[in-house]
Order: sequence, then C-alpha cells, then structure tokens
Amino acid sequence: MNHLERIVAGTREELERRRAATPEAELERAGRARIESGDLRPFGEALARPGLSLIAEHKRRSPSAGQIREGITVEEVVCAYERGGAAALSILTETPNFGGSLDDLLAARTASALPILRKDFIVDSYQLHEALAAGADAILLIVAALSVHELSSLHERALALGLAVLVEVHDQRELDLALAAGARLIGINNRNLVTLEVNTGLTYQLLEDVPDAVTVVAESGFADPAQLDELDAAGVDAVLIGEALMRAPDIEAACLALTANRPTMST
Repeated sequence: MNHLERIVAGTREELERRRAATPEAELERAGRARIESGDLRPFGEALARPGLSLIAEHKRRSPSAGQIREGITVEEVVCAYERGGAAALSILTETPNFGGSLDDLLAARTASALPILRKDFIVDSYQLHEALAAGADAILLIVAALSVHELSSLHERALALGLAVLVEVHDQRELDLALAAGARLIGINNRNLVTLEVNTGLTYQLLEDVPDAVTVVAESGFADPAQLDELDAAGVDAVLIGEALMRAPDIEAACLALTANRPTMST
C-alpha cells in the first residue's frame, strides 16, 4: 500500500466515525440553508479573471515537511492572505496527516470574504455535504484517489449542490479521465503523491492538452514571482501556494510579493 492509498484508507475509516456522530440529513439541511441564503461565493470566477490568480492555502503540516507553522491562528493567516491579494483560499481539512479540520474551514469562512476550497481526500458524498455546511464554496477531487465511477458521480453531485469542483491530476491518463468526467477546473499537481517528489515541468507538459475553456491551476513547487510570471505567460489561470506562504515571517508581505505589480500576461 503506497502513501496515497494509506491516506485514502484512513479517510474512509474516519468518515464512518463522523457519519455516526453527525447524520447526513443534518448536514444537508445546513447546506440547503446556505444555498437559500445566497451564501455561496464564486470560486471559479475568481480564478478565471484576467491574469494569474493566487489561491493561498492554510496548511498546518504535511507528511513530507512535518509541522509547518505554529503560534498563529487560522484567522490571522487568511486575513493576511486576503490583504495580500489572494483571489481565493484553500483550507486543508484532513486531520491525521495534515493536521487540519472542518473547524479550520469554519474559522476561515468567518474571517475572510474570499471564496474557499475545501482541500481534502474526498471519497464520499457525505464529505460534500460537510463541505457545504462548513462554508466551502469548492471541493477538491483527486483522480488518483477515486475510481472512474466515483470521480464522475462525485463531480456531478458536487456541481448539483452548487459547489465548484477542482479536479486534481498528476499525469496524462488522469487528465484524460478528468476531462471525460466534465471537469472545468483542472489542478495540475506537480507533486507525485506516491513518491512525494516535485517536478514543476509537469504543469507545462500537461497544459498543452487542456482545452482553452478549462481553467487550469498549477499546484506544488511554485514560490517566487519569476515562476508565477512564467505560469502567467504560458496561460495558466491560477497557482495554489501553501507551504511557502505559511513559512514566511510576514505572510501578508509574502503574498504581496507574488500579487502586486506583476504584469498581466494572460487573458
């Protein structure tokens, strides 16, 4: 069993504990209330605007890097991201490996007006209702963690609930599966989820086969303005950055260094 398979197996076990504690019908009611109140924020639109958009991620720790940042609250982080020019937030909610939680998502929702992605290992529709009830505007589906049927079903169900869906791919086969499932937001993750190695060239390699109508997000390995300018020039719509920003002594300044006065090269 590889690293990704272990995480997914653990996710399925933990999911059953949460399902026993909180009935799905209760989450559905909370989600419907959000929809009826018009509380969803336009995640996809935030990424599709001209130029390269920044998705700034709250990430407590990771299997490869260990503990990333202590002594700072979710609220402090996401407010710094917003002041620093981020277009959207990503909140890691997986607990055993990344130290996140739905409480982090709730806190971010209260503190910031930006649209929010729930970043987790989504394998069941129960998690879609969790995300909606906790304040997410978008969810992540990782092709490598799902069967073809699960990918298609969860993608369709999430859209029906009003959630945007970022579909994450790591190679050509996964990109083909994502497009076949109807994905309109594609995240190209340069980190191999089995070996944890990063190859930033993967974004440019797969970008050539993504239709123009699909929004592309580059993930992992990007941290400085020159890299972002290259992504922008290549036609990438957004970049997701977490660890580099979380480690910065001044998070707001680190964001501004990536977003302020950078030439708009894409349309």
